[in-house]
Amino acid sequence: MKRTHFPYSDRSWLLLPILIISIISLTFLLSLTFTQNKSTSFEPEFSFQEPRFSFSGRDYGRLPRLPRFAYSISGTKGDGPRVKRLLQAIYHPRNYYLVHLDLDASDSERFELAKYVKAEGVIKEFGNVMVIGKADLVTYKGPTMVAATLHAVAILLKEAKDWDWFVNLSADDYPLMTQDDIVHIFSYLPRDLNFLEHTSSIGWKEYQRARPIIIDPGLYHSKKSGVFWAKEKRSLPASFKLFMGSEWVVLTKSFLEFCVWGWDNLPRTLLMYYTNFISSPEGYFHTVVCNHKDYQNTTVNHDLHYIRWDNPPKQHPMTLTLEHFDDMVRSGAPFARKFAKDDDSALNKIDKELLRRSYGRFTPGGWCVGGSNPGKDPCVVYGNPNAVKPTVSSKRLEKLLVQLLDSGNFRSKQCK
Repeated sequence: MKRTHFPYSDRSWLLLPILIISIISLTFLLSLTFTQNKSTSFEPEFSFQEPRFSFSGRDYGRLPRLPRFAYSISGTKGDGPRVKRLLQAIYHPRNYYLVHLDLDASDSERFELAKYVKAEGVIKEFGNVMVIGKADLVTYKGPTMVAATLHAVAILLKEAKDWDWFVNLSADDYPLMTQDDIVHIFSYLPRDLNFLEHTSSIGWKEYQRARPIIIDPGLYHSKKSGVFWAKEKRSLPASFKLFMGSEWVVLTKSFLEFCVWGWDNLPRTLLMYYTNFISSPEGYFHTVVCNHKDYQNTTVNHDLHYIRWDNPPKQHPMTLTLEHFDDMVRSGAPFARKFAKDDDSALNKIDKELLRRSYGRFTPGGWCVGGSNPGKDPCVVYGNPNAVKPTVSSKRLEKLLVQLLDSGNFRSKQCK
């Protein structure tokens, strides 16, 4: 039986308020995403400084040009110390770092992070870390999570113009290798590869994610609360194909310029659709990249994270502990999540055996030219950031990427 399209049918009247709410929600979402934050009473957003070193290439040999990463590090209430530790673990003078504690965190937490960034001598010298002073309200599972990510991307595109890949991390993440390892291996990759786990076989997520309609109160209120569920359901879209996967991504600058400045209407159309979509970070970038002919062949079906799930999977991944350490190392992934807030044993082992990092200090790299005497920080004295010294961990990342880019594995898993 065909559906009626009579404009005054009962079903149309039910959908009309939802459509109006969706349009209003999109307006708020766009304003949150693209409006520049104003300064706060304690610490404004500040621009990246002009570095003293030239990052145009390596100073030796005929090796490939070194890439530069733009990191977005996010956290919430109580995450200040973990965000600081993560920043120290992944810091490198070549990269850019945007730090955001959402509105649920206290002003004092943001102030402590901003004070640390302002006072730390190495960061002050290279001027490549920025703390967002006026925080965004982020609702768990709501579209404000996408808005916060796009806001971070917009800032990085404006303030830091010479990066290659964007990486989003949270306080639950931690690196499994040095930045020298990652920079070294990525220097041999094409600059148009987008790493994100994705599939169009969404299974149970059709009824738990795609068909429900939610309203994110974070678009209207200044206090965090859960999302609101509408009674009405919606059908799957016909004009584009849905893709879903992990919200943790490594995306190219060119693709994100398309998402933010979009020279056709696809990113905005999908942003409107995902405004009322539960857990929208698990689908927005995935659906954009796989529905555009210029980008659908650039995808690598992996989020470059080591994550363990229960069987059957629960709402959240397993908390990683010391018993997972060997599996983490063997995975070859450069990052892992999630780690417990109240147990640092796994992170301490990663620091000691993989990063060679002392607590409270940066992960050493080729740019650190200070002495290696016990108790002394080798990064207090620094040299040319182009001097990259990869460790044995880079071989594991190389092995992982060779597998992902294998001719029988790469194309067959793109946007399927």
